Amino acid sequence: MGSIEQSHLPADFLWGFATASYQIEGAVEEDGRGPSIWDTFCKIPGKIAGGGSGDIACDSYHRTHEDIALLKACGAKAYRFSLSWSRIIPLGGRNDPINKKGLQFYVKFVDDLLDAGIIPMVTLFHWDLPDELDKRYGGFLNKDEFVADYANYARIVFQALSPKVKYWVTFNEPWCSSVLGYNNGSFAPGHTSDRTKSSVGDSSTEPWIVGHSILVGHGAAVKIYREEFKERDGGEIGITLNGDWAEPWDPENPADVEACDRKIEFAISWFADPIYHGKYPDSMIKQLGNRLPAWTPEDLALVQGSNDFYGMNHYCANFIRAKTGEPDPNDIAGNLELLLEDKNGVSVGPITQSPWLRPSAIGFRKLLKWLSERYGYPKIYVTENGTSVLGESDMPLEQLLNDEFRVQYFTDYINAMADAYTFDGVNVRAYMAWSLMDNFEWAEGYETRFGVTYVDYENDQKRIPKKSAKAIGQIFDQLIQKA
Repeated sequence: MGSIEQSHLPADFLWGFATASYQIEGAVEEDGRGPSIWDTFCKIPGKIAGGGSGDIACDSYHRTHEDIALLKACGAKAYRFSLSWSRIIPLGGRNDPINKKGLQFYVKFVDDLLDAGIIPMVTLFHWDLPDELDKRYGGFLNKDEFVADYANYARIVFQALSPKVKYWVTFNEPWCSSVLGYNNGSFAPGHTSDRTKSSVGDSSTEPWIVGHSILVGHGAAVKIYREEFKERDGGEIGITLNGDWAEPWDPENPADVEACDRKIEFAISWFADPIYHGKYPDSMIKQLGNRLPAWTPEDLALVQGSNDFYGMNHYCANFIRAKTGEPDPNDIAGNLELLLEDKNGVSVGPITQSPWLRPSAIGFRKLLKWLSERYGYPKIYVTENGTSVLGESDMPLEQLLNDEFRVQYFTDYINAMADAYTFDGVNVRAYMAWSLMDNFEWAEGYETRFGVTYVDYENDQKRIPKKSAKAIGQIFDQLIQKA
């Protein structure tokens, strides 16, 4: 009798934790940093739960040594973090001065990580566009200006941090910048057609323009890296895309089944198809027509083939019900409903603190397979995965630190990923848990916690590891093959 193959991960599998600059750094006016669109957005009353902002956040600007100590205590092999563009170039533009202190902060941080034996994975852009560029020319809405400024910023960072950094992410979740920033207005800069929320914005056109600009910016940065740094430094570069798994609300209804693929195409393939297939998805072209920007040969040449790896952010799943009738002009999902229960009232997963997040580990495995099949089995780095816990902020500290729900989430999801690697041929090679510590959770402010480390915002940002902080390393220890 042959033994049944055990689910596992390769010996060189890279795992660690992820954060983002505006969510943890604080020190928004220190050492020459300029404001980002999130600094400005947080000042608008009613935009952030509890009126919070990233002004202090986790105070990581002053506590890099504490963050590194946490990573070491958790056994992390890698750390994915993002850079604040306006800390490096306060006004953001290609002809604007570079802030040496801001750049040096990241140079030293990378050195300190490497000294601690932790591999840095650097995200160039995690939503915090320099505010001046938004004011100057509309930010992402002006493709040519934005791409030129972003390419300049990318080159400055590469010059300072390559060859020390081997893993680069150009943009984090362009879907969020495009849709939440320019369709429903819940994220900076808050554009939307809903005039009760914003005096500016066209929800039917702007998201598609923004998404296009980001893709071209990604391609431009990759070209610079490949032509000027890659051969010498041997690193890799890609974009991180977010999206959730989709199950039909009624599996017997062909329209619901078909809508599931369309949902993933509108969320993920919007960005991945141009990179891997050189065009937007047919479902988007059919629904949006000329609202989708046309590809010039020059721009497409930058974008097609521009991923060394596929960066994947993933949290949960939804049930999908197809809508009948013509799509709303402001629709961004593919003319369908996202639901948390199926036709029979069965929930997609347990309730969390985040209204949108219902865990479904099998959905993670299925999406890994779906992406691999569509994009030719690329190397996949999971750059974010994690969960909030219902009512966590209101728990007594002892109960909060015993975050069994989060431990179970990571156990289920990491094992599902190992199943995808072992049995489905998925080439997944890295995993960064979201997040190293509780932090500023964008529009949800400080009411939602995603960290494996508790941050006491009332008492000098004190950090206390939760049960999940150690659990992740134990899960990987059992799955990663010994070299």
